[in-house]
Amino acid sequence: MWTYPAGSIRGTWNRPECHLQALVTIQRTASDLSRQLSSATGTTVSRQTVYRRLGHIGLYSRRPVRCVPLTETHCHLRLTWSREHALWTPQQWSCVMFSDESRFSLQSDSRRTLIWRAPGTRYHQKNTIERHRYGGAGWLVWGGIILSSRTDLHVQSVAMTGHIYRDVILEQHVRLFRGAMGAEFLFMDDNARPHHANIVDECLQSEDITRMDWPAYSPDLNPIEHVWGMLGRRIAARQPPPTCLPELWRALLDEWCNIPPISD
Repeated sequence: MWTYPAGSIRGTWNRPECHLQALVTIQRTASDLSRQLSSATGTTVSRQTVYRRLGHIGLYSRRPVRCVPLTETHCHLRLTWSREHALWTPQQWSCVMFSDESRFSLQSDSRRTLIWRAPGTRYHQKNTIERHRYGGAGWLVWGGIILSSRTDLHVQSVAMTGHIYRDVILEQHVRLFRGAMGAEFLFMDDNARPHHANIVDECLQSEDITRMDWPAYSPDLNPIEHVWGMLGRRIAARQPPPTCLPELWRALLDEWCNIPPISD
C-alpha cells in the first residue's frame, strides 16, 4: 500500500502505481495526473507526490528531442555515410568546413513542452517530436565552422535563395577559406534547394570548391548544430534579453564572436 509521508495529506491506496501508470501519457502534466488520479481513486494526492511516485517507477519530466521525419531510404543513406567516414583522421576532418543556416526568433519555439520518459530513452521514437520549421519573428543566419576557425556570421531577414547563396555565402565567405587552405578544402552544406541551384553549382565549379557528399535530413550529423545550440543559450542568457529584432541582430553578432574557438 502507498502511505503518504509525514506533513502531506494522508491516505492509503491498494494499487497506486497501477492507477498512475494507467493514466500517464508522455505529454500529460503532473497537475493533470494529480487531478485525474484523485478523480479515479477518490483520494487527494499532490502534484509533488505524483512526481515522486513517477520517479519511483523510472519516469522523469524532460524536454522532448526535436527531430525531422526520416524514411527508410534516409536512414540507409545516413548509415552509409557514417560508415564511410568512421575512420577519417583528424587531419582529414580539419579540412572540412561545416556550414548551415539556422533561424533565431524572439519567441521561444520550445513552448515548454515536457514529457515523461525513463533514463536512457531520450532518442526513442515515442519521446521525439517531429518538426520541419520554426515560427515567430526573427532572423535567418548562416555560418561556417572549421577547426580553430569560423566564418563571419551572415544575418538576413528573408529566406535564402540561390542568388544570395552564391553572391554572399560563397563569394564573400567560402571562397576566402578555399583560397587560404588550397585543394584539400572540403565544403559541407546540406541538400536545401537554394544550395543546389544551377548558379550555385556553376560557382562551386568555377572556384574549384569541392563539396562533401551529404545525406538528406541529417542535421544531427553536422557539428555546427552544437554551435547553434550554444549561440541560442548565450542569447537566452543575456540580461536583459533581446526584445526587438534590432537587439536580436546585435546580440547574434556579438555572441557569435564571443563563442570560444573550436579546437582538437
